[in-house]
Amino acid sequence: MQTMHTRWKPSVTVAAIIEREGRYLLVEEETPEGLRLNNPAGHLDPGESPEQGVAREALEETAFMFQPTALVGLYLSRFQRLATGEDITYLRLAYCGELGDFDADRPLDSGIVRTLWMTPEEVRASAPRHRSPLVQRCIEDHLAGQRYPMELVLTDPSVLRA
Repeated sequence: MQTMHTRWKPSVTVAAIIEREGRYLLVEEETPEGLRLNNPAGHLDPGESPEQGVAREALEETAFMFQPTALVGLYLSRFQRLATGEDITYLRLAYCGELGDFDADRPLDSGIVRTLWMTPEEVRASAPRHRSPLVQRCIEDHLAGQRYPMELVLTDPSVLRA
């Protein structure tokens, strides 16, 4: 529970919404709740812009180069793990963009079991296995044509300093 003296700090994450020929690229990953499906996504690291972070996460989790070209949306969600009392609020910046080269020799990030290309119908049917409700929501927003200019998110140069 938050007290008057505790500042609330949501965890900032970035997600790549990658579509090719009507299919979306998802990752199957190990979590405390078992194997779950997610968009290629992860935490924004110190010293990087959201655009840099989403390109890095896509490469680490899928072995594909990814260049974000538009913001699909900003999403706020809460995750509560009852067994441990963990209570985290996430602020997700989801980007779509250009899929680049695949590096077949690159190992996938720790915890990533495999990548899958799924149709929107397959994504919807697999909802009970999603890591969060945002997996499907981001894809639905992308399907609906939701795009915002990259300039909507400004990274001040002070963030990028060592």
